[in-house]
Amino acid sequence: MNAVDTNILIYAHDNRDAVKQAKAISLIESLSDGALIWQVASEYLSASRKLEPLGYSRAKAWQDIRGLRDVWTTILPSWRVIDRAEPLLNEHSLSFWDALIIAACIEAGVEHLYSEDFDAYPKINGLEIINPFR
Repeated sequence: MNAVDTNILIYAHDNRDAVKQAKAISLIESLSDGALIWQVASEYLSASRKLEPLGYSRAKAWQDIRGLRDVWTTILPSWRVIDRAEPLLNEHSLSFWDALIIAACIEAGVEHLYSEDFDAYPKINGLEIINPFR
């Protein structure tokens, strides 16, 4: 399975950087075995308000998340994810929220997480983290 971080979903709808937007759209469309992490969906719904001046509405954000939820596996939060996040915080220089995303991926058996935020950590506990914009 493959997952994307919030920034990938945002870039797919942000036309201010056409190159990143095209790469994000291509990546999302290519993931037939995608995993939608509950936290990423929540962050996206919150962060997408920044796209409103560009004509992207909250209603469209909700519609897009429902669409992904219909075709990708949804990874819901669990206490095991929180338990997995603690050692990630101790071993790596991650924010609490980033540790939760990585822990959710590891718990669910996700092999690749696409994000531009983890360049210092290309692999954590078997999870390969790929910056698609490099």
